[in-house]
Amino acid sequence: MKERIIEKATDMFMTLGFKSVTMDDIATELGISKKTIYQHFCNKRSLVEATTFNMFNTISDGIDNIIEMDKNSIEEVFIIREFIAQHLNDESSSPHYQLQKFFPKIFACLLTKQFEKVHSSMVDNLRKGIKNGLFRDDINIEFISRIYFTGLTGVKDQTIFPTTMFTMPQLTRQFLEYHLRGIVTPKGLNVLENILNKNNKSLTPE
Repeated sequence: MKERIIEKATDMFMTLGFKSVTMDDIATELGISKKTIYQHFCNKRSLVEATTFNMFNTISDGIDNIIEMDKNSIEEVFIIREFIAQHLNDESSSPHYQLQKFFPKIFACLLTKQFEKVHSSMVDNLRKGIKNGLFRDDINIEFISRIYFTGLTGVKDQTIFPTTMFTMPQLTRQFLEYHLRGIVTPKGLNVLENILNKNNKSLTPE
């Protein structure tokens, strides 16, 4: 039952936001009493925490599985972006904003975990890309891996990137291209442009 509650709460939080969804809403969707939820979670905050870190672990495991596929470094980051988009509400930054505003301690802890995961994965990605001749060998790996994370989190800031001007898929795709164009070799640029051309064709209606 605990897993069912986490699964349903995650879906509702990501769709409707952390603030607006109540324990009553979750109980109604599951067809159970609110008392049953409280047998597993003492309050809404503990449920938010459980769903947040369950989602983080799911995405983290998925990233590890993608890395094990041993794709080239450029293709790898595109696959990871698509995977994350499938597990998060890619069309909106609202859940991210609400978690930050209404559950700041959970958000801060999550941000630390996200940084550790993205940083370690990106360091490995950059080293592999340099080794395979796709990324320049004069880049500062520590700087690039950290500025990459800063950019990923920064594009979710609605003050700077209002939803009236940008969609989240646009922002993440354009940021990824921006990141890669700054570090690729001529060989890497060829790989990147092939991927971008394929993606553009798939986004163009028949």
